[in-house]
Order: sequence, then C-alpha cells, then structure tokens
Amino acid sequence: MTTVANVRAFLLDLQQRICNALTAQEQQGGIDGATNSQFLVDDWQRPIAQGGGGGRSCVMQGGQVIEKAGVMFSHININQLPPTATARHSELAGRQAQALGVSLVVHPKNPHVPTSHANVRLFMAEKDHAEPIWWFGGGFDLTPFYPVLADCVHWHTVCHDLCQPFGEDVYPQFKQWCDEYFYLAHRDEQRGIGGLFYDDVNTQSMGWDFDTSFAFMQAVGNGYLDAILPIFEQRKNTPYTPAQRDFQLYRRGRYVEYNLVYDRGTLFGLQSHGRTESILVSLPPLTGWQYRYEPVAGTPEFALTDFYLKPQDWLALGKQHALLG
Repeated sequence: MTTVANVRAFLLDLQQRICNALTAQEQQGGIDGATNSQFLVDDWQRPIAQGGGGGRSCVMQGGQVIEKAGVMFSHININQLPPTATARHSELAGRQAQALGVSLVVHPKNPHVPTSHANVRLFMAEKDHAEPIWWFGGGFDLTPFYPVLADCVHWHTVCHDLCQPFGEDVYPQFKQWCDEYFYLAHRDEQRGIGGLFYDDVNTQSMGWDFDTSFAFMQAVGNGYLDAILPIFEQRKNTPYTPAQRDFQLYRRGRYVEYNLVYDRGTLFGLQSHGRTESILVSLPPLTGWQYRYEPVAGTPEFALTDFYLKPQDWLALGKQHALLG
C-alpha cells in the first residue's frame, strides 16, 4: 500500500528531474546564448513552534534561456490549520495536518517561450481515533505572451492523454476547473490558456482510492515535462524585438496580480506561516505595468486577449486546423 513516504520519495525525484531538464535547456542555449547557470539548492527547516517539517528550494536566476525558475519541495506539519483550509472544510477543525508537494514556476527570457506553472500535492489531516482526512491536488497551466496555436494544442493534448486512463470525463472536468481557477476577475480575463487544475481528489470526490489518486499525481507530475520541453525546443531560438520584450514584462504584471490576489496556495502558505522566500519565488524577476494600455487590433498582442486568453476547445481547434491544412 502506498504511504506518505512513497509520495515524498516521488516528489523529491520529480523535483530533481525537472531541475535537470531545465538546467539542460539553459546550457544548450537559445537566441540569447547560453550560461552555466545552476539551481541554487536551499534546504530549510521549519521551526518546531510552527509545526516543524521543511523542504528543498531550487532556484535558478539570471539565465539566458531561463530568466528565473523556482522548483520547490516542501513537507510541513501544521498544528493549527489556517482559515483558507477550515473555511472550505469545517471537518478539519481540531486536527493536525501535514502537507507535501512540489510547486514550480518557470519564467523564460524569450517572450516567445511561455511562462509555465505546475503543482502536485498531498494534504492529510489526522486526529486520535479517527480516520485520516486526505486529498490530492495539483495540475499545470501555461501563460504565453505570443502564443502559437500548435503549442496550445500540444499542451492540451498532453493534458488529455494523461487523464484518459483515469476516465473519459477527467480531462474536460479538470480543464474547466483550470479555466475557472486561473481567472483574474478584476481584469475579466484568463491568466493563460489553462491546462489542468484539481483539488480535493479522494475517494469521496472521484471514487479513487489512495493508490489511484497517487497514480494520477504521478501522471500529472511527469506530464509537465512532456508538455513544456517541446515548446522550449520550438520557441527559444525565435528572434524577438525590444517591443516584444516590453510586452512580455507588461503581461507578467498580470501574473503578479493573480498570485498575490487570488492564488490559494500563496494565501495558504502565508497564513500557515510558511517560508516566505519559497512562497513568493513564483514572482518574475522583472515586470511592469502600463496605464490604460490598449493593443492595436490585428496585432499578435491584440490576439492574445481577444482569442487566446478565452477558454477554448483546443483539441477541436487543433483538428480543425489540421483539416484546413
């Protein structure tokens, strides 16, 4: 039977494999060249007074391909659950909990390579003489600045295919959940083109036992590299202009807004006295805002918000595009 120790071992291995793959992208180089940038590996411990536990933060900064990447593992104990947890699950009141997962954000330098995010996690709350309450969550999503339809179709094809062994309805359900979750209400726009998002996955919600839920976590974690690496290879050598770089920084502002205003993981981490450096490592190194920016109709910048940042049936669009030649 799968244990928390098995989940932990998978997560640490996943973190290392993702770091290795991203390091290879940086060392192979792109349009701006290559560096020998390596991940700074930062092992940390959480104070016992806050529950204990710890993690490993891996951060790369200043690369020519990857401007900043954070691949974070944490396994923490929580003596008192924060409001973000008990407000959604009143049955957790009075329980101690542990949470473990890998979360990552990659901000490439080239505006033609999208920002990407992935997260897989397990939460378990226990109490004497009571059955533990557990669930898995996670997913991955893509935030392009100059999107290409083929990349969007590829990304969602990986999402669809990894979900198929778990049921025909899993991809459409978790794809819709992703579209709804990564939404900036104050801007009335999506953060990106979506992907997969799921939370509270357990026997009650999906009919999956612990082993099956863990198998889905593994499929999602492994699927991230299958989804992102071909896009890196296709786009990292695409030339770009200073104006396109400026637009990338402007759109990164939306990423900052989402993470600081809406993201439940950020709020949970801060409210549970998590490690602030690890929680906020998802923010880009450079960003910008422009007052009343309006893209010109017919430009790629206009197409981003006019078409790509609206929920689409990407698989159907891919088939239609293929038929049209």
